[in-house]
Amino acid sequence: MSRPVEDVVQRLTADGIDVVRVSYTDLIGVERARDVLVERLPQAVEHGLSFCRAIYHTTPRGGTVEVPGGLDAGLPDICVRPDLSTLATVPWEDGVASCLGEACEPGSREPCPEGPREVLRRAIGRLRELGLEAVAGPELEYYLCEPDPSSPTGWRRYGDAPGNVYTAGRKGDPDGHLLRTLRHLRDLGLGVTMGNHEFGGGQFEINLAHSGALDAADRAFRFKAAVQEIARLDGRLATFMAKPFNDEGGSGFHVHLSCLEADGRNVFEGGEPDGLSETAHHAIAGVLAHAPALTALLNPTINSYKRFGPDSLAPWLIDWGLDNRSAMVRIPPERGAASRLEVRLGDASANPYLGVAGLVAAVYLGIRDKASAPPPLEGYGYDAAKAPVLPADLPAALDALAADEALTEVLGQEFTTAFLTYKRDEAARFRRHVTDWEFREYAYHL
Repeated sequence: MSRPVEDVVQRLTADGIDVVRVSYTDLIGVERARDVLVERLPQAVEHGLSFCRAIYHTTPRGGTVEVPGGLDAGLPDICVRPDLSTLATVPWEDGVASCLGEACEPGSREPCPEGPREVLRRAIGRLRELGLEAVAGPELEYYLCEPDPSSPTGWRRYGDAPGNVYTAGRKGDPDGHLLRTLRHLRDLGLGVTMGNHEFGGGQFEINLAHSGALDAADRAFRFKAAVQEIARLDGRLATFMAKPFNDEGGSGFHVHLSCLEADGRNVFEGGEPDGLSETAHHAIAGVLAHAPALTALLNPTINSYKRFGPDSLAPWLIDWGLDNRSAMVRIPPERGAASRLEVRLGDASANPYLGVAGLVAAVYLGIRDKASAPPPLEGYGYDAAKAPVLPADLPAALDALAADEALTEVLGQEFTTAFLTYKRDEAARFRRHVTDWEFREYAYHL
């Protein structure tokens, strides 16, 4: 049983906490929040915190997209209630604790249907109808940048030196960013396990332990917000953009997935010839069957599709393989209770709730329909003669999501409408924008 809010206030006050930051995710995974004085926490729990619903429809540049229920309805409110079960002290801000917020309809406890946390809950609930619980382990990469007034973007890669692949220590991290960040994230209670310098200059990866799908998405969301905040304290920029640099690879959001029965048994365990159960093969088939639609959720920006392509170690084709990193779905070599899928489709810009929700929904559909998977990829992938190609840009992925009625029925129609409207506006705005590349390519000679 959760502690009464008055007890929580007393405990926080005794610990020197005088502010609670209540945060939640918008549609694209940006942390939205309000700082609440600790003595006002009981009122926030009872009545909630009012936010304009159009926050779900606000672009990264601050514009508001005309999504149904927002501008057309006169910019009504949503009500965000603190979830005190997620309360944690913020290690890098004296006197501050943070918790997640539940987005509800005003005057009720009814969840907002387009709220990403609720979308994931809906998918988890459908899988539970089959007697299964989804377990997820997120892996996220990001680039760390430092100010550079001479750069067109105002930023350059931090510690940018070649060949620091899978290293730790000052060679690839001269200021000790990774060690500080790991310790802060550990103390925040996010279940981080380890980290290292990744392939690209200034690129890092920090791993999170696996847990129930909702908890894993909660931790991934808070992880991204925390990494960005810690970087700002150092005067730097941590970006989870899919591919921020032309001369380096992109940043991935890989998700390890398994399913447990009520007794805790991993239903992906066992079977011949590859050590996976029939249920695991149905799950693989579900992810493959719905991969074009999943691309819109796991690769949700214009920039996402610049990470794709042959020989990129990012997916390009709809395939799966046994311990094969050139496949979209990799089956790691562990078996038994550790049997799982590693879905390598996503990039780091994805909203963790929506990415995991899409995968859970696809696994549910594959298992429910007893779908059949093709044979696994043999050898190195990236051969379009062997497997279908993923959508090549955001508009194509959005069309695939709109056409996938089975997947969108699980995710919810109100969410799907909001997401498609928002993202199609993004694609339309980009089509009208003149890029630096176009000017350099055409202006002088044409």
